[in-house]
Amino acid sequence: MTNEAIIKLEHVSKQLAMKDGGEEIVTTILPDISFDILRGDFTAITGPSGSGKTTLLYLMGGLDKPTSGRVILDDQEISSLKEEELAEMRNARLGFVYQFHFLLPEFSALENVMMPMLARGRSSLNQAKERASDLLDRLGLSDKVRNKPNQLSGGQQQRVAIARALANNPMVILADEPTGNLDSQSAEMIYDLFSELNRETRQTIVVVTHDEHFASKTKRILHILDGKLNSDRILE
Repeated sequence: MTNEAIIKLEHVSKQLAMKDGGEEIVTTILPDISFDILRGDFTAITGPSGSGKTTLLYLMGGLDKPTSGRVILDDQEISSLKEEELAEMRNARLGFVYQFHFLLPEFSALENVMMPMLARGRSSLNQAKERASDLLDRLGLSDKVRNKPNQLSGGQQQRVAIARALANNPMVILADEPTGNLDSQSAEMIYDLFSELNRETRQTIVVVTHDEHFASKTKRILHILDGKLNSDRILE
């Protein structure tokens, strides 16, 4: 791991304004938080429900914008980008894995993994098919490429979602409770897969999780409490 930061949050705050009987009520989710994610790091973000973990992940991925402060990805401030610029940045540099896999039900595993490459427009159909096949093979799904999501187990669906997240060879993988709906055996497979990716490809991975076992397999744990960085622990 280098000392180079690939993601920086500088005095980031996030507030939500809601109307209640004509009166505006402002809720502060993140009052003021700053930290760096280093290139090649494997970081878990932990904390109780409602502490702001998922909001942080969405801010890092440009899926949400801060009320104040700066979010910087690979030396580019993304918090001020326009939506079309954000969409291009996300597809080129980031891979997202969610608790619910969000696979397209009418398409096969192979086709689901090909989608981000075809959407970016820099791969031919054959190139996208070849890379998708390679990714699924690496994830132990070479015999499931033609299966649709409803023909796959929960763990298999999540591995397809991870392959899809890796399709454009992103700088950073952001995962939101990726094992939240899986049985213990499938969850263990996902833990090991992320560890292997980080170790072998130096992929930068940030995972929001309630799972202490998952967190213990990472290199660093950021614990969030009431929207603030409560602790920052290096595991290796």
